[in-house]
Amino acid sequence: MHLKIAYQGVQGAYSEQACKSAYPDYIPIACESFQEAMWLVEQGDADLAMIPLENSTAGRVEEIYRLIPKMALHVINEHFEPVVHCLLGTKDAEIKDLRCVGSHPQALAQCHNNILELKLEAIAKLDTAGAAKELATYHDKTKGAIASKLAAEIYGLKVLKEHFEDVSGNVTRFFVLSNEKKVPIYHDKTAYVTSLLFQVRNIPAALYKALGGFATNGVNMLKIESYSLKGTLQASQFHIDIDGHPEEFKLKLALEELAFFADEVRMLGTYEAHTFRESFEH
Repeated sequence: MHLKIAYQGVQGAYSEQACKSAYPDYIPIACESFQEAMWLVEQGDADLAMIPLENSTAGRVEEIYRLIPKMALHVINEHFEPVVHCLLGTKDAEIKDLRCVGSHPQALAQCHNNILELKLEAIAKLDTAGAAKELATYHDKTKGAIASKLAAEIYGLKVLKEHFEDVSGNVTRFFVLSNEKKVPIYHDKTAYVTSLLFQVRNIPAALYKALGGFATNGVNMLKIESYSLKGTLQASQFHIDIDGHPEEFKLKLALEELAFFADEVRMLGTYEAHTFRESFEH
């Protein structure tokens, strides 16, 4: 029986590349939306979902942060995937033949200077892999696409230039979602991340008091995102990523203080920190 991992996008998307990097033995399943990818896991038609959370250049994926409070799935892992943009053409094309290039607006923006240098017209498409697929369909050597090397392999295109992005180091962070709650056994030599949602109580300085336990207990907070509850403009629900495992004594104390000042605390998951985080320290 083959295990399956769902992602949003068409074949050749960077999310599919993340699936292949992190779970090479799984069969990737392309979905039209993030909701569909999550739904497949909820229904048991896929074992995992690879969902992009944030990008080092483009920032957070807004739609995902809107879906997280509603989802029934558990975060069991994180994955960091380097984004390497490639300038693609048809098999008979050379760079000098190109007149225009199509891709997702973010990819076009990240390759802006290189596009200008080649004096190409930039044409916005719905996604990077879709631009590659379209290029393969029309087979016009004056047209190019910016997409992944994987997309070039899938659609029979030629990589005219690898690392076409203006600035290197572009990385996307993904959540790996499962129907099953899987908390790794705590080992003191292993780095962990715990993700959770909480809603503050209606008291003065509620957020300050809710987060104070992390500071007083020496717990590092890696990330915080705020939400406005439906029908209001008040940001009273928060998503945080914490450095640590719930079995650690200092994190236990911090979570107890959080629970005292919060109306509701929901654990999204605890997982081993990705090795890419080691580069943050240098």
